[in-house]
Amino acid sequence: MSGWDEGAVFYSDQAQFPRGAGDANQASLTTRHSILTKFKEFIRSFETSRHVFPYRESLIQNPKFLLIDFEDLGAFDIDLPSMLRSNPVDYLPLFETAAGEVLASLRLRVDGEAGKEEPVTGEVQILLTSKEDSISMRAVGAQCISKLVKIAGITIAASRTKAKATYVTLMCKNCKNVKTVPCRPGLGGAVVPRSCDHIPQTAGEEPCPIDPWIVVPDKSKYVDQQTLKLQENPEDVPTGELPRNILLSVDRHLVQTIVPGTRLTIMGIYSIYQAANSAAQKGAIAIRQPYIRVVGIEEANDANLRGPSAFTAEDVEEFKKFALEADSYKNICFKIAPSIYGHEDVKKALACQLFGGSRKACCEPRSRYHYELPDGARLRGDINVLLLGDPSTAKSQFLKFVEKTAPIAVYTSGKGSSAAGLTASVIRDSSSREFYLEGGAMVLADGGVVCIDEFDKMRPEDRVAIHEAMEQQTISIAKAGITTVLNSRTAVLAAANPPSGRYDDLKTTQDNIDLQTTILSRFDLIFIVKDIRMYEQDKQIAHHIIKIHASADAASNDNRVSKEDNWLKRYLHANCIKVSMSQDMRQRANESGEAAAIPITVRQLEAIIRLSESLAKMRLSHIVTEDNVGEAIRLFNVSTIDASKSGINHDLTPDNETKQAEAQIKRRMGIGSHISERRLIDDLTRMGLNESSVRRAILIMHQREEVEYKRERRIIVRKA
Repeated sequence: MSGWDEGAVFYSDQAQFPRGAGDANQASLTTRHSILTKFKEFIRSFETSRHVFPYRESLIQNPKFLLIDFEDLGAFDIDLPSMLRSNPVDYLPLFETAAGEVLASLRLRVDGEAGKEEPVTGEVQILLTSKEDSISMRAVGAQCISKLVKIAGITIAASRTKAKATYVTLMCKNCKNVKTVPCRPGLGGAVVPRSCDHIPQTAGEEPCPIDPWIVVPDKSKYVDQQTLKLQENPEDVPTGELPRNILLSVDRHLVQTIVPGTRLTIMGIYSIYQAANSAAQKGAIAIRQPYIRVVGIEEANDANLRGPSAFTAEDVEEFKKFALEADSYKNICFKIAPSIYGHEDVKKALACQLFGGSRKACCEPRSRYHYELPDGARLRGDINVLLLGDPSTAKSQFLKFVEKTAPIAVYTSGKGSSAAGLTASVIRDSSSREFYLEGGAMVLADGGVVCIDEFDKMRPEDRVAIHEAMEQQTISIAKAGITTVLNSRTAVLAAANPPSGRYDDLKTTQDNIDLQTTILSRFDLIFIVKDIRMYEQDKQIAHHIIKIHASADAASNDNRVSKEDNWLKRYLHANCIKVSMSQDMRQRANESGEAAAIPITVRQLEAIIRLSESLAKMRLSHIVTEDNVGEAIRLFNVSTIDASKSGINHDLTPDNETKQAEAQIKRRMGIGSHISERRLIDDLTRMGLNESSVRRAILIMHQREEVEYKRERRIIVRKA
C-alpha cells in the first residue's frame, strides 16, 4: 500500500496508436455503437416477468448505480457476458454510457426534463454480480491482466478515502491554452502530452516549450476512491504456506462500505500499476504491481454462507431426518474429535460452541439471527469455552479439530500473539506515511471461532485487550487519529496449563487457574482436564491409541472420519434457525419453589440460555424445551461449578510437617509484615521443609484468616 494513492499525474512518452485506419477504424466504431445499442436495449426491455422491468425501475429509483446480474445479461444476449469478461476495460465504460443515456431518456419521459445529449461516462456506476464460482487468489496471474475475475477473501486493511481525478484540466504556461485530459481508472494516472498544440498566430511569437502544462486542480473532475487489502480466507491457505493478499481499488458508491474483517466475494478487473518506490529502482521500468479494480462486491453474510440455496432438496431432507432421531444429540457429540478417547462432556460443550446460541441485536445487518431489543443493546450468542489442566490431555487436539470443522475459524498461540495481533493494529505505510487499520485474529474470525492455545502464556496486558471482544464482541480503536469500532462476533476456545505445569491438588482452584476473575467470568464453560492415574482408564486409553495407529484399514478410517467431518461442517452451515423459549418454559421459569436455587451471576445465567439455544439448534428446532435447559444446566454444573469446587479436597487438619511449616512461617513473618509467596516458599524449602507442606500450611492459615493475599496473590500479609 505504497504510493498508489498520492493522486499524481504521470507523464509518458508512449505513443497513442489508433485502433486502425480507414475502414477498420470505421468498423470498430460501428461495432461499439451496436454494442452500446444492445446495452441500452437490455436496460430498457429486460423483464423477469410480465410487465416487470427490474433494471429500468431500479435506475429510476436509484439513478446513482445499477446492479447487473450476469445471468440476466446472458439470457438477453449470449455474447454480452463473454465480451465483458474478456475486455471489460472497453465495454464497461460503454455500459455506463448506455445507462446514462437510458436514465436521461427516462427522466425526460417521467419528469419532462431535458436529457443530456451526451451523458458523461460514470454518471451511473455499473456494478456486476454473478452466481459463478470464484477462483483461487493463487490462480490469478499475468494471463488475467485486463480480464474480469471473481475471487473471495477477507478484508484485512482499508485506507482513508481520497479524491481521484477522472479528468485533469491542464493549462499551458506560455499561451494559457486549456486542455482536458482523461485519467485512467483505478490506480492509473493521466497521460499528458509533452508539447502544446497551440500554433503561433503572429510573427515573433515564441512557440510553446516542451512540457508546458500545469495542473489546474480546481477545474478538474474527481470521484471518491479507497483502497483495500484482500487476503485469502484462512481455510483456503494450503498447509505451510503464507496467506496471499492483493490490493483492491474501489470508487464512487463502493467507498466506505467495507471494514476490516469483512469476508467478500468481489468481481473486478485485474490491472497493473507502477508503484512509486519501484519507479526509481534500476531495472524496474518494466515491472508492474497487480491490483484489482472492483466492479462488484458481495458480502459473505449468513444468506450465502448458511442459506438453504447451498443445499439440494435431498440434503435438506437428510438433515431433517437426522434431527428427528432420538439420539441426534449423541450422534453429533460422537462426531466431535472421534480420535480422542473419553472427555464426553468436553465434546458436548464443543458441539454447543460450534452451533452457538442466538445473538440478540438491534437491526444488525450481518448478524446470524435478528432479534431486536427495545433499547438497542446487543447480547452475544457465541459460547466461550476454556480447557485448563494437565499436559497430554488432548487440549490442543480439540482446538485443531474445531479449527478444521467450524465454517470460519482462526487458530493462534498465546505465546506468539500480542494484543494488536489478536484485536487490531494501526500501521503506518513506509512510503506514503499514511496510517491504516489492519484487523487481527478476532476480527478475521468474525462470525466463527478463534482458537487460542497456550492461553496462560499470554502477557496479562494482552489478555486485558480481549475483554471487550469476548463480551461486547466489538473492538474499539482510538490510535493515530483513527477512531472506529470493529466487529469481533466470534466464539473463543482457549486452552491453558496451570502455573506449575500440572494441576496441583494441594492448591486451590484460583491458584491453579492463575487468571484474573475479569477474564474467567467471560467464559461460559471452564473444564478442568486432569490426567488421573487409574490403571483401567489408562489401559483403555492405550488400547484406543494403539488401535488407531495399528489398524489395518487406517486409510479407510481416515476417509471415513474426513467424510464425517465434512458432513458435520455442512450440517453447521445449514443450521440457521431462530430460537425462542416456549411459553411453557417461561411459565416454569417464573414459578418458584420447584427447584433449589443456585447462586450464579448474570453472565452465568446468560451462558445457560446460550447453551439451551445451541442444544435446540442441534435438533433444527426453534423452541427451547425443558430437556434442553436441563442438559445445559448439567453441562454448566460439570464444568464451571465443579471447577470452582475442585482443588484441595483433603482434610485440612495439619500433620506434623505442616505444623512445622506453620511455625516457621510465624517465626519468619511478624504480624503486619508482608513477603512474596515465592520467596517465602524458597526460604523454607532451603531449611529442609517440603514445598507441598509449606503451601498446605499457607492455605490453612489463609482459611483461618491469619494471612491474606495481596497484589494478585503474589504477596502474603500476616494478620494474626
